Amino acid sequence: MVVVNYHDDLNEVQGGALPALTPFDRIEWWQGLAEHCGLKPLVVRASDGDEWAQLSLQRNENGLSSLCNWYNFVWRPQLTGDGGKLLVPLAQNLAKRASLVSLSPLPDEAGEASQLEAAFRAAGWITFRKQCDVNHVLPVNGRSYAEFLAGRPGQVRTTLKRKASKVTVTIESTFNPVSWAAYQAIYSESWKPGEGSPAFLRAFAEVEGAAGRLRLGLARADGVPVAAQFWTVENGIAYIHKLAHTEASKPLSPGTTLSAALFEQVIDRDRVELVDFGTGDDGYKRDWMELIRPRYRLDCYRPANPRNWLAIARQSLRAMLRRG
Repeated sequence: MVVVNYHDDLNEVQGGALPALTPFDRIEWWQGLAEHCGLKPLVVRASDGDEWAQLSLQRNENGLSSLCNWYNFVWRPQLTGDGGKLLVPLAQNLAKRASLVSLSPLPDEAGEASQLEAAFRAAGWITFRKQCDVNHVLPVNGRSYAEFLAGRPGQVRTTLKRKASKVTVTIESTFNPVSWAAYQAIYSESWKPGEGSPAFLRAFAEVEGAAGRLRLGLARADGVPVAAQFWTVENGIAYIHKLAHTEASKPLSPGTTLSAALFEQVIDRDRVELVDFGTGDDGYKRDWMELIRPRYRLDCYRPANPRNWLAIARQSLRAMLRRG
């Protein structure tokens, strides 16, 4: 018999959580979102014996959506074994809690977006899926760092030859408050927009540092920190979370030198199989990455709710225009 449970207290979910495949599947990540970003979690789990399917969601004024924010590279359902078959009864039960469920950024490399779309449709929801973002990644494919570098654009290799000696680089795998303060100072003097939630990012860095997954790189010119990058490594994947350099240091290209040092670290020493540069189609990512994967948004509407009718009509029209 399928049982569906709802949890707004993440401590109730802790004991039954699956081993995290990515930082974004981890209970600690969700707790940080709730504590530092003001999100309101609602984790729903459908179980049948040892099999279960789980969606980490948040409440908002329009209904329910993925428990994530701008720091997430991805959001996906958590499944055990053959738990995918439980997504339909889970979606049916969700109709008692919300008339709109929006899920993103969904991958589809293993059919996650397609599976969720099919499950919500089978449960009586009207669904609309569209691409909302892209994800740049580098499959290492057994290469050494030297082999990887040989395949970079000539401009990158020339910049490294001319300017790598102008800065010194350090990479730390444990959290250091002094180095983190340097990262924050560099970020504040960079071209980047204001940080969404500095407290969340620091808490995440502290957790990753305690676990040995942190790779915090700093580049210094004449002893002064001028570029910083925040990476993490786990399960054979390196994640590039944040990078910045001061505007004044731009002629030194410290970001290119620091990126090269971190790629060498994760490829030759950490032996990762994939480097993930997150979402966004920034031009500089193409210098280092070799594959672009789509990310999707899935909007699911209950057709019996009159408040959804206008949105369904608009989404239907947009879908027809995209196809036409």
